[in-house]
Amino acid sequence: MSDPLAGFPPRYLRTPEAARFLGLSGRTLEKHRTYGTGPTYRKIGGRVVYALADLQVWAERGSKTSTSDATADSVLPAKRHAAISPAYAPRGVR
Repeated sequence: MSDPLAGFPPRYLRTPEAARFLGLSGRTLEKHRTYGTGPTYRKIGGRVVYALADLQVWAERGSKTSTSDATADSVLPAKRHAAISPAYAPRGVR
């Protein structure tokens, strides 16, 4: 009996495959996960997986038509951002 999903792309990708899909390194994707700036992920049996649709939505957040686009929605770099979590705010700013 043949697999009914044969020929379709996988629905979930592990970190290395998701990073390749986005053109990032696996370490960068791990940093995004740590800082809360990356795509939505799931933990299944202790493994981190990303849905293809979530990766595409996150990448689309960075879509621009020109350098002067002033949209509030963007993809943040993989580093600490005080606006995301008070835990990452510099001391004395909380």
